[in-house]
Amino acid sequence: MSFLNIPISGWFFSNYEKNKISPFEKLLEIFKELLTHTSGDFNEAIDWLRELDKEYKLTDEDYTIDDFINDLLEEGYIIEEIGSGEGKDLLKISSKMEKALRKFALKKIFGKIKKSGKGNHKTKYSGNNNYENGELKNYQFGDSVENILMTESLKNMQVRSGFGDFDLRGEDLVVQDSYQNAQMSTVLMIDISHSMILYGEDRITPAKKVAMALSELITTRYPKDSLDIIVFGNDAKVISIKNLPYLKVGPYHTNTVAGLKLAMDILRRRKNNNKQILMITDGKPSCLTLSDGNYYKNSAGLDPKITNKCYVMAKQARKLKIPITTFMIAQDPYLQHFVKEFTAANNGKAFYAGLDDLGEMIFDDYENNKKKRI
Repeated sequence: MSFLNIPISGWFFSNYEKNKISPFEKLLEIFKELLTHTSGDFNEAIDWLRELDKEYKLTDEDYTIDDFINDLLEEGYIIEEIGSGEGKDLLKISSKMEKALRKFALKKIFGKIKKSGKGNHKTKYSGNNNYENGELKNYQFGDSVENILMTESLKNMQVRSGFGDFDLRGEDLVVQDSYQNAQMSTVLMIDISHSMILYGEDRITPAKKVAMALSELITTRYPKDSLDIIVFGNDAKVISIKNLPYLKVGPYHTNTVAGLKLAMDILRRRKNNNKQILMITDGKPSCLTLSDGNYYKNSAGLDPKITNKCYVMAKQARKLKIPITTFMIAQDPYLQHFVKEFTAANNGKAFYAGLDDLGEMIFDDYENNKKKRI
């Protein structure tokens, strides 16, 4: 992958000019993007940063890339491994940088959603299970009178009628907005089969960004929710939030059934009533694990032996009251037909997502599912 294919010019550089941020902060934002694309490889990301510096003149003699690396060390974003070799091979990103990458992904994705009016997790319900989210809204019938903010309401009255008469009206009243504390257990399945980087299109990086952003949102804003992340190729396995920046595609087929089995096993153990599976995939199911442990593989079209097993798993999840939402990053009509059949078997949902709106779709779906009891 060439660094020239990474969309970090344009908005990034012009935005830094406007905000007058420090040289370190400017490079740090670009470096986070590069680390996401290189799956957390510090050396490769630095090499790309040096190439970008040559092309876009990111630094000058007062602050160089080497100065930036020293600051990364001093700030704890990278660490030095003793006894692993010499030079730059000793450096790798730290847990602080892993956290920074999740926050970076959340800001990139969730920030766009807030601007478009989506993904804000509000609900009309109130009660003991609600808690404040720091925003205000107009008072509506059903809102608790105790939640009325008199200072803000009086300000509204004064803006409307001036400082003469005391004329407080219902339209002036505002309350602290809140959202329902309905606990949700989510399993996010990410396809890491080889097709996620085929045809010159990087599909795994957007999926990885969504996983990092969603994990950061849940752990910080919805700490009572649970999020488990599964990757599936020939097999399926759970990965930790800590390992998300390092996620890579492998030379794998797509064993959707293995992923669904593992996801349902996880959710069976969760005590929450609200459970869901979110699946990001771009390819057709092309692999099954046989009873003897060997694989049955077929990449030529849709194999009924494989697809029928997928339908069975979808029905099992439906019986367990686990809806599956599929985010299909593909436009092939025959694959979309499979997804429609799979979704009907589960009574779930399907989105035919582009890479640009994948994050918005997933965040919006997460919000809507939290508003209702499944």
